[in-house]
Amino acid sequence: MKAEIIAVGTELLLGDILNTNAQYLAKRLADMGINVYHQSVVGDNPLRVKEEFSLAFSRSDIVIATGGLGPTKDDLTKEIGGKFFNKKMVLHKESLKEIQDYFKEQNKPLTENNKKQAYFPEGSIILPNDFGTAPGCIIKNHSKILILLPGPPRENIPMFEKYAASYLEKLTNYVLVSKVLRICGLGESTVVTKISDIIDNQCNPTVAPYAKQNEVTLRLTAKAKTRQEGLNLIKPVELKIKNILKDSIYGENNITLEDTVAKKLIEKNLTISIAESCTGGLLCGKLINYPGISKVLLEGAVTYSNEAKIKRLNVKKETLKNFGAVSKETAMEMAEGIAKSSHTHIGLSTTGIAGPSGGTKEKPVGLVYIGLYIKGTLSYIKLNLAGNRQNIRYSSVIAALDFLRRNL
Repeated sequence: MKAEIIAVGTELLLGDILNTNAQYLAKRLADMGINVYHQSVVGDNPLRVKEEFSLAFSRSDIVIATGGLGPTKDDLTKEIGGKFFNKKMVLHKESLKEIQDYFKEQNKPLTENNKKQAYFPEGSIILPNDFGTAPGCIIKNHSKILILLPGPPRENIPMFEKYAASYLEKLTNYVLVSKVLRICGLGESTVVTKISDIIDNQCNPTVAPYAKQNEVTLRLTAKAKTRQEGLNLIKPVELKIKNILKDSIYGENNITLEDTVAKKLIEKNLTISIAESCTGGLLCGKLINYPGISKVLLEGAVTYSNEAKIKRLNVKKETLKNFGAVSKETAMEMAEGIAKSSHTHIGLSTTGIAGPSGGTKEKPVGLVYIGLYIKGTLSYIKLNLAGNRQNIRYSSVIAALDFLRRNL
């Protein structure tokens, strides 16, 4: 069964609003085993909306359109859907009462144009709107199904989940179950090379790699009659991948790298303090994203100048003179200095040249050192990063978190 998603709204075409509905609906349809091969955005123009419906139904069984259900004159998605299927618009009294009650509760007058939202193509299945005044509907015409949902995500998502999803689930005989493995420290080409045999021989489940900023994800997707059956199909392939990639896999599904690191610190009851130069507080900010991190993250310091490194972290003047602020020696003294002055088990530091200026032949822009102190043991990593200033800083943060994770 094939579905298509159409977003109606000139504001989407102009880029004023991000089309998050399409992303959400595509994922949910995939969960149900409904294939989505096309998505489109069309402005509030009756002729073009009708043309979009015609094209969509020429290649799909189900079309889900979002937006254009409001009270204004350019909100015509329902009316165009009715004309497309040669169905007249009729008043749905229950919807009208709900709209009247909504305005009464809001202590606002009900205008004539709001009553327009209670009219639907004849024979429609009405989808109540629990968070607004625009009900949606399902129009079925022979083998074709048109589902109309409101544009605002706070109305769209609850309506789909509560009413449209159950309708669609009855139309499918199987589900698609996915699991995502998150990888850090390896590039996409390296990951694909390492698991090439699995990718080349994939069937059910499938394995799809995706490159993201500073990480790679592998989506394992199985087609099955039940969710548990799908997970059972995924499990042996997942174990093979984990056996190959080992600790380069830092988490699953929606977990973030900082989630993984923070959880390990808390589980091991290891306190940490952070000294940052080139990252300027971004590293500490990442860990603070995790609720409960205050149990172990005691202090963060942005020691940007040499004077701050000396005064706050006890970095030796000789170290800075002989090796420079951007060096493995300075990075390790920074990590040890913040740990000892904060009385934590762990000290983590960053120092580097984020650019665009400040680089030399010996120390180019993108050179970064990460220092790590764990209970008396010092270590470091050297990075040669590319990109603009913000990319270098962000990549340094991810590398520092991953370095800490692997040492934990």
